[in-house]
Amino acid sequence: MTSDRFRECLTLLRWSQRGLAEALACDDRIVRRWASGDAEIPADLAAWLETLAQAHAAAPAPTTWRRRRRPASPVEA
Repeated sequence: MTSDRFRECLTLLRWSQRGLAEALACDDRIVRRWASGDAEIPADLAAWLETLAQAHAAAPAPTTWRRRRRPASPVEA
């Protein structure tokens, strides 16, 4: 996995680098190194991120439940 794809996967998952570090219970410095290309991304981590990213892409969040925005009142405008 390239660092570009790594960052794309995090974006698809809506995870920050810090959020991934918390999920992995690792130091956020290594996550920053993976994202910058300064460290090799472990194969098992790359496979896991790809699986999660593909699942999110295949099953986006539902939109039917969202409320409509109320029109801005004259005071807010």
